[in-house]
Amino acid sequence: MLRLLCTACSRFVCPPARRITAARGGALLAMVAAGIIAASAQDKPTPAVPPAENKPADYAGSQACQLCHEDIFKAFQKNPHHVVETDKKRGFENNACESCHGPASKHTESVSPSDIRQPAKLSPAEADRVCLRCHQNQPTHTGRINGSHAKNEVSCVSCHSIHKNGPNGLVARTPAAVNEQCAGCHKTVWASFQRPFKHRLPEGGMSCVDCHNPHGSLLPRQMQSARGNEPGCFNCHGDKSGPFVFEHGPVRLEGCGTCHEPHGSANPRMLTRHEVRFVCLECHANLPSPTAAAAGNGPLGTTPPAFHDLRSPRFANCTVCHQKVHGSYVDRAFLK
Repeated sequence: MLRLLCTACSRFVCPPARRITAARGGALLAMVAAGIIAASAQDKPTPAVPPAENKPADYAGSQACQLCHEDIFKAFQKNPHHVVETDKKRGFENNACESCHGPASKHTESVSPSDIRQPAKLSPAEADRVCLRCHQNQPTHTGRINGSHAKNEVSCVSCHSIHKNGPNGLVARTPAAVNEQCAGCHKTVWASFQRPFKHRLPEGGMSCVDCHNPHGSLLPRQMQSARGNEPGCFNCHGDKSGPFVFEHGPVRLEGCGTCHEPHGSANPRMLTRHEVRFVCLECHANLPSPTAAAAGNGPLGTTPPAFHDLRSPRFANCTVCHQKVHGSYVDRAFLK
């Protein structure tokens, strides 16, 4: 009789036992196969749901903005920025609102502030970038990038109300409105104008922008320039500008602020000292050393001669004799 080795007990078994073993093995194989199929069915990834369509926002047109922002839309019709609505060269024809706020198709559907750009809530650098897309090459904004307002993160919308028009709208036009706006940040400077000797800003006779360019300047302190590269003081005080045959060094080299406090002073003529002689003696006080004198490197001013007894009232005011202190056409000593 043929005997086979039993796979269960490793003994030789007879053919009937072989049939039983084969049957058991077939059932075991069937069970293993069923488990593999079930496992493979569980491991099979579930078909992913296709993502929702996420198209970028598109331009909806200014008329769509009017439906909700009718008061702003009507005020904008008289605003200088309304030229963007009709000017084909700028690329925002009929989309003036979206030229600053960005495409508004999503905002018109969701009415959510997060779906529209609000320049007033952007960082100063981002807000400036929006404005400078149009204003970058305009002469009044030449120094905006390097101006102190930009460096101190004062954005355009801090001073300009973009939607409005009128004295206190897009640009404050009256001197009183300009001064009030500047005084909101420059409080210490505004306090200087409350002194007895000052420029006539509190009275509305002039404004801060008569001397300063808020968008930047090639001169320090954002000073306006006169005749290209001279301080803006000469726009009003042209008789002090020259050119003179005999120039006073501080006027040419250091400017009016050497002797005057431009925002206001407790001293007559807005001088930096309460007596004229003390202003003059800041430069005209010390003799140069022999070595410096030989090399021509002495102080700018000469020392008053011995007969100028500064203790005497006769010599307390230098400008009694030296009247042409800003420069002279005829006398080196600036005498009258």
